[in-house]
Amino acid sequence: MIPITGVVKVVDYDPNWPEMFEAEAAVIKQALGDNCVVIHHVGSTSVPGLSSKPVIDIVCGVNNLTDVKVGSFEQVGFTYLGEFNVPMRMFFIKRTGTETNLHIFESDNSEIELNILFRNYLYNNPKACSVYAELKKKLVSERSLNQNNSGSFSDYTLGKNDLIREFLLKAGFSSCRLMHCTHYSEWDAYHKIKEEQIFKPINLAYDRNHPTIKLGNHFHFVLYKGVEIVSAAHVEFLNSSEAVLRTLATDESYKNQGFGRKLVHLLERWIKYQGRSIVKAHVALRSEEFYRKLGYVEMPFDDESISKDIIDLGKLL
Repeated sequence: MIPITGVVKVVDYDPNWPEMFEAEAAVIKQALGDNCVVIHHVGSTSVPGLSSKPVIDIVCGVNNLTDVKVGSFEQVGFTYLGEFNVPMRMFFIKRTGTETNLHIFESDNSEIELNILFRNYLYNNPKACSVYAELKKKLVSERSLNQNNSGSFSDYTLGKNDLIREFLLKAGFSSCRLMHCTHYSEWDAYHKIKEEQIFKPINLAYDRNHPTIKLGNHFHFVLYKGVEIVSAAHVEFLNSSEAVLRTLATDESYKNQGFGRKLVHLLERWIKYQGRSIVKAHVALRSEEFYRKLGYVEMPFDDESISKDIIDLGKLL
């Protein structure tokens, strides 16, 4: 696997970047064929005059993610890195010739809208571009970023998080998006929601360092509404066909606005994409009606629960 970490370099805008995008876009369209719906140049190299890492970011929307052939991209120099922290994304990098990051989503994924809004906001706001460029230069100048060859990408990217959030808010981004917990603010919100909405009501202590946080078959999600985190969820893969929805909760301020239903829908879509066909849950009796309306039926399974007032439900995806 080609590493995505290393020394981060920010350079002045290169007027050849749009042409580099067009050349890569032609290759990508050929690899995708009729599955390709939209393809966009995004990120800092898509904004004239903006300093950037010399990497072309491309977002592509397709009809069906499962029809994307990894081999077709490997043949033209791309390396596949899986989701790389973003659910329902196929992420490729190319480090030969034009350096390229390729993000493929199904065409209705809100990540496409987010990237376009962010690009257009910078394009139309020169002052914001200047602030963004200065932050990037500051981040790469920090010794902690460039003294090692590990962790640089994450440190650089996460260091821009607050400003990106501010710009997206000003750009009017308001769609829902499902994310794996990555940034410290996502983990804080995840733990806070679970503790307040699930553990405190049944008088149980919540452990933010529980072993399941790091186990490879456990996955931890937050749901955004625009730039605000509104819900959290924990999914475990039992085996090659079954997943368990361990916890799902919405922050008190956002209850009764349909976010729980939206989160379940997105999780089911992700679980199915991961090759699982059954999702199960220990459902609190007070939430039984919510799940039954979403198609869940009684489906017992041999598994311990933190609460006694539950019913075992499940669904075929």
